[in-house]
Amino acid sequence: MDRRTLLAAAPLAAAGLTTSALAQTAASPAPAAAQAPGFYRYKVGDIEVTAIHDGFAMRPLEGLVRNAELADVKKVVAESFLPDTALPITFTTLVVRTGGKTVLIDTGNGDSGAPTSGRWMANFKAAGFDPAAVDTVIISHFHGDHINGLRLKDGTAVFPKAEIMVPEAEWAYWMDDSKMSSAPDGMKPAFQGVRRVFGPVAKDVKRYEAGKELVPGVMSVAAPGHTPGHTAYTITSGSARFMAVSDITNHPALFVRRPEWAAVFDMDGEQARQTRVKILDMAVADRLQLAFYHAPFPATGHVLKDGSGYRFVPIQWTPAV
Repeated sequence: MDRRTLLAAAPLAAAGLTTSALAQTAASPAPAAAQAPGFYRYKVGDIEVTAIHDGFAMRPLEGLVRNAELADVKKVVAESFLPDTALPITFTTLVVRTGGKTVLIDTGNGDSGAPTSGRWMANFKAAGFDPAAVDTVIISHFHGDHINGLRLKDGTAVFPKAEIMVPEAEWAYWMDDSKMSSAPDGMKPAFQGVRRVFGPVAKDVKRYEAGKELVPGVMSVAAPGHTPGHTAYTITSGSARFMAVSDITNHPALFVRRPEWAAVFDMDGEQARQTRVKILDMAVADRLQLAFYHAPFPATGHVLKDGSGYRFVPIQWTPAV
């Protein structure tokens, strides 16, 4: 190639490079400020389950475990590659499609959550659900991160046509005025929150006992200790069986691995420990898939016996439902 040909080709080459660079720039996505919507579907036999993520809240590690030294707690979380000052505690509810009905198990933080939570409604709608079409809401227990999604701070009911089902023992405890008046000052806001959520519909709330089928395929299971009426659920379809264990543990990295540890959130630490061990032993023996409210999203997997404790094995993500 002579000099004249080279000079003639140079602008074309530059134009080609510029066009290529522009095309590459145009194809590059802008930096994202948030993750994609947080929902994940799976099947239990013919029943469809959708996990709905409601963000997370940071909980200082100090004081989280009532019966263990902070150094021991830090060691366990470090072995799970988690921060050793504050633990990210996630919130995950379930939507169950059974018998042609849309059923919620718990409702998340609503518009009363931490700045890093309160994502539930956006994720719920992104999953294709409509709050006006929810048929039944089943509540596992009355802590705010499970019930506040029922009612906005301005008093608006979020699921206007839904039947609301709550544990009988939980209702008896939290709606008892004498228990509220004698509770420590730190617990009184929890009692007031229960009344804010359920007070306007108290006469219509359906109370259930453990061991009852609440909707087709969903059975309540007594799991007390975390709260007096705390409840887990088995979901059964044909030969398939699954268990939503609610708050029998907080973060599995701590309370599955060290089931003897008592979380500060457990109202009766020893009863909660007995419940935890009983359900985890059953899950190991029956190879049950479990859903945890506070496990890393999508908050479902299996447990294996591991020494004196257990090991949480998350399910493998799959695009197939």
